[in-house]
Amino acid sequence: MLLDLSEEHKEHLAFLPRVDNAVVAEFGRIAVEFLRRGANPKIYEGAARKLSVSSDTVQRGVEGLTYLLTESSKLMISELDFQDSVFVLGFSEELNRLLLQLYLDNRKEIRTILSELAPDLPSYHSLEWRLDVQLASRSLRQQIKPAVTIKLHLNQNGDHTTQVLQTDPATLLHLVRQLEQALEEMKTSHCRRVVRNIK
Repeated sequence: MLLDLSEEHKEHLAFLPRVDNAVVAEFGRIAVEFLRRGANPKIYEGAARKLSVSSDTVQRGVEGLTYLLTESSKLMISELDFQDSVFVLGFSEELNRLLLQLYLDNRKEIRTILSELAPDLPSYHSLEWRLDVQLASRSLRQQIKPAVTIKLHLNQNGDHTTQVLQTDPATLLHLVRQLEQALEEMKTSHCRRVVRNIK
């Protein structure tokens, strides 16, 4: 699988051939630090002074390299696919090898960082439901007031939690229709592509 880099990302990475390979390696280290701790403008400013360019140029270069490494790590692309993806950028053979080495050295760590950044959401365990119908009350003798009570059991980090929800049948039917529509939408090629890139 080849990476599909936009023109904007190609522009950001176009700065790399203009600097020494040691600087590209340092940018790779900064890119991994960027994933761990976030952006640090002081690092960009220091590198910009040494290279006699603007800090925005350095920041865009590091962000472009970060995107290249994270997308490659996320998709776990092979060495050959990575080389083919970078070959399209028109870099020198030496720079391509350096980028490949950066990818190979850091992909496990980047995947670990990305998995830690992923939200830990509760997952479905089981569901209990009950239909209650109020047929009359003291003030109204003939009334039909249905209510659906749902007890939702969830798992999160090995802990079991329970949520109790109550609604009327019309709202429940609307909710069911919306969920079915969402499931149908998940079958479209666009959604499958988005889900595949998230993993």
